[in-house]
Amino acid sequence: MAPPREHTLTSTQDKELEVAYRLDTLAIHAGQPNDPGTGAVAFPIYQTSTFGQEEPNVHKGFCYARTGNPTRKALEDNLAAIEGARFGLAYASGMAAINGVLATLRSGDHVVSTCDLYGGAWRIFTKLYSKLGIEFSFVDTTKPALVEQAIKKTTKLLWLETPSNPLLKITDIAACAKIAKKAGVTVVVDNTFATPVFQRPLELGADIVLHSTTKYINGHSDVLGGALVTSDEKLHEDLKFFQNAIGAVPGPQDCFLILRGLKTLSLRVERHCKSAERIARFLAGHKKVARVYFPGLEEHEGHAIQKKQATGFGAIVSFELKADVAESKRFAGSFKLWTLAESLGGAKSLLCHPPTMTHASVEPEVRRKVGIADGLIRLAVGLEDVEDLLEDLETALSAVRTTRRRAPVTC
Repeated sequence: MAPPREHTLTSTQDKELEVAYRLDTLAIHAGQPNDPGTGAVAFPIYQTSTFGQEEPNVHKGFCYARTGNPTRKALEDNLAAIEGARFGLAYASGMAAINGVLATLRSGDHVVSTCDLYGGAWRIFTKLYSKLGIEFSFVDTTKPALVEQAIKKTTKLLWLETPSNPLLKITDIAACAKIAKKAGVTVVVDNTFATPVFQRPLELGADIVLHSTTKYINGHSDVLGGALVTSDEKLHEDLKFFQNAIGAVPGPQDCFLILRGLKTLSLRVERHCKSAERIARFLAGHKKVARVYFPGLEEHEGHAIQKKQATGFGAIVSFELKADVAESKRFAGSFKLWTLAESLGGAKSLLCHPPTMTHASVEPEVRRKVGIADGLIRLAVGLEDVEDLLEDLETALSAVRTTRRRAPVTC
């Protein structure tokens, strides 16, 4: 593991004093001073839609809740701090955050993207923004040479998802960012799976980091949220303008819940990932499992890169059974502890069948081309006792009727 990274934070006890703090301290303190009026240690929920003004357009930093709210600002400052960024922006969902980036594009612009990525991102790229004259190229970003070949004069964004969803492919962020910078292309990295606990894309050359805060950042499966962070002032101004103009912002209660989750982020993620590695190794040795996708396994093609650019491997494990599609779907619904559901990052362990759930909006021929087999299963390892999770997996696997399986075709 790499040594803890340090960042500056204005002390809540002495506003003039700047001290170096590490991620776990920032997650608890950044943007959240004790309430000066009451001494409350939990940052307040400012449940209001508007704010009084002393004169027209003269106010105490807030005028209307779509534009800004103190609880939301606390969250935005906190997210920026833990990613080592200057600016943070919070959104009502991960998709709203994705839309916030795409809103900065114009007709004729071009985007180079990871080829296997979250189905919701694929949907908004190909079904909405492509209609508005934005062009998208999907390439295997694990091969930087392909990224370089795909960039052209009209390319504005390089969209990276690493580890990718659902095949856990690992992209060398620094190598791709170097290529993009040479061409004047903005680099966006979806860091939802790795979290800032393990991976810091801005330090590797990214310009914007994206999160679905619904997932590990919140960690309790009880709120929707998204976020963008950056250290580029001009990018922040553009993103902030569209955040206010579009209005897909979280309410103060949602911000409060995400701030609550952030305080235990590191503790939770460490436990998630420790259990995930146990489960991945169990599946890799099981006679009814054809293939396991998990970057923590030494045989994973991205293992070395992930070790270089991150301090952990995440808690998502995908795998294919030696079974047909019908049997794989039956298997997905045969558990006692694992809940068949979309999403990830909460206390309860979840599993899903990406072709019919998270990636149902991706055309079947495209899914197969990028390597998402019809029988793929994705596990989001929760916080239960790992022995109980393993026993539930073993029971479900013991009932699987195996068949021959065709080798996957990847992009």
